[in-house]
Amino acid sequence: MNHTKRVAFVVNPNSGPKRGVDIITLISQNLSDKTPYDILVWEHANNFEYIRQQITSGKYSVVVAVGGDGTVNAVAKNLINTGIAMGIIPRGSGNGLARTLGIPINTVQAIKRIESGTIRTIDNGIINGRAFFCAAGLGFDAHVAGLFAGNKTRGLLTYIQIILKQFFTYKSKEYAIEMDGNTLKIKAFLIAFANAGQYGNDFYIAPEAKMDDGLLHLVVLKPINPLSVCYLIVKVLTRKAHQSKNILTFTSKNIKIKNLTTEAIHFDGEPDKIENEIDVSISPASLRVLC
Repeated sequence: MNHTKRVAFVVNPNSGPKRGVDIITLISQNLSDKTPYDILVWEHANNFEYIRQQITSGKYSVVVAVGGDGTVNAVAKNLINTGIAMGIIPRGSGNGLARTLGIPINTVQAIKRIESGTIRTIDNGIINGRAFFCAAGLGFDAHVAGLFAGNKTRGLLTYIQIILKQFFTYKSKEYAIEMDGNTLKIKAFLIAFANAGQYGNDFYIAPEAKMDDGLLHLVVLKPINPLSVCYLIVKVLTRKAHQSKNILTFTSKNIKIKNLTTEAIHFDGEPDKIENEIDVSISPASLRVLC
């Protein structure tokens, strides 16, 4: 790929392996001299302003998020409708967007993809003004995301352990969902708003979702019998979740859920809280990605 300007690597030092070869060293060893670049280290989770100013300054044609899904979300939402392309070197637990785009999980291969990859344009979802790129949601998955974020141990095994521990105590909730002029009142274990098909780790909650079709997939997991969990997991891992009798899937451009109490929510796996009402929409063809 020919770059007309420099490439910025936004490195989250708190993502990925804490030992072994330093990611900055790997970047320098695996990029050719033809690609000018800068390293921007995101030191503190709550202080992204300096990074934002740099990546939107006009100096860069490509900005590469080096970290997990939270790092990708933080970078991507600042590149919406700028024309600047985003690359990813996945270093997190789920790596949902990287996997969906076919970006290698192997670090060295992902670095080399920055020079050999092609650019495509994708949509992003918006909830109450906040962007997401793979999936956001309410209910059990948001509850788990909050617990996972607060856990000192990361990784897929930790995530599965939290799911198994919480599954038998979490209570489904009643929701009133408005879309396309209709209201659906339903009890749900979780509700997912999917722009891409998966959460991460190839857990495909909405396997028919496409990132460039201008639509969101609304996925409702109904209250589930513990005996059906293994069947559901198989469906999710084999990209057949939409065929499960426990799952309802809809497509829409705008979705509202009203009369919420304080509710846990996640944006690409990053937990938050929301109150009263959520307004979900799609922003078509908003982000250029290098993959």
